[in-house]
Amino acid sequence: MDVLVLLEEAPDPSPVLARVDSVPGAFSYERRGRDVVTLYGTPSAESLALALAAVVESRRAEGSGLGAFRHLGVWPGRGAVGDTAWRDSATGELMTRDLDIPLAVLTDIALRLRDECGPLLQRLVAGLQMTDWPEGMWRGITMTFDPQDVSATALTLAGMDSLLDTVRLADGLSYEYEGD
Repeated sequence: MDVLVLLEEAPDPSPVLARVDSVPGAFSYERRGRDVVTLYGTPSAESLALALAAVVESRRAEGSGLGAFRHLGVWPGRGAVGDTAWRDSATGELMTRDLDIPLAVLTDIALRLRDECGPLLQRLVAGLQMTDWPEGMWRGITMTFDPQDVSATALTLAGMDSLLDTVRLADGLSYEYEGD
């Protein structure tokens, strides 16, 4: 499963930790589905683990097949709340279902993710928080993992090590030689 993790400023009046959205494989140029996790405010390994737990658990919900769209908000003290929509393969009718994932379920999955992949989650959060991202640039890192086999070897940060090098060298400029 491919996940794009983005960082945005916290919405002023809202305590939401994260938003989880899906992009079905049928509409992706790669023909592979992708989930987009948007963390709000100051990210932490715990908030990232809760958001990834919402991704994993929402894929288990009824109607979460290849063409399903999912939209969830991850709330402290409440869990994940949102909905999923898909087309029925037999009738073509648009089907929708509310999703409400209890905090206890998310916490259990998040603890397993943190136990098995903690250092990698911390690296991703550290990468999102680095100060040398160019101003105005979206802070986002892609990761891939298999929700059926969550282990340190299954979770990889796609391009994490080379991402900041690419950003630093954008437009042919290198931040290492600012004084020259």
